[in-house]
Amino acid sequence: MVYVGVIGGGHCTPEVAGCAEAVGGELAKRGVTLVCGGMGGVMEAAARGASKRGGMTVGILPTLDRASANPYIRIAIPTGLGEARNALVVRASDGLIAIDGAYGTLSEIALGLQCGRPVVGLHTWDLEAPILRASDPVDAVNLVLEHIGVT
Repeated sequence: MVYVGVIGGGHCTPEVAGCAEAVGGELAKRGVTLVCGGMGGVMEAAARGASKRGGMTVGILPTLDRASANPYIRIAIPTGLGEARNALVVRASDGLIAIDGAYGTLSEIALGLQCGRPVVGLHTWDLEAPILRASDPVDAVNLVLEHIGVT
């Protein structure tokens, strides 16, 4: 089984949410388990997209309360770690797709690169780092799966 982390802000514009939902749907279409922080914004939109296509969604929560997960999370893992749960999202994923985001997303990008995970960026931080740039949701999923070694 392949696990891809979708990382991004807890708040986002409708345009970014549409992009995240498309990424989640594309992952589910390919039988990939979506891992995220389980809260709102990009995380909720991606989980909604995966859920609509019957995909598995895992939310690694910053709180101790499973009920704090967005309604599209099938497996909620409460940690009580706050932002430190970002490391768990990265470690639980075979690859990452970063969509938009703020400093929490930046930390997950850095952790992913440090752990040797492929990181695909879609409308996210403009860094001088080995982030694979995607042009659209389907390209993002293709890139991450290609670099994980899934065809």
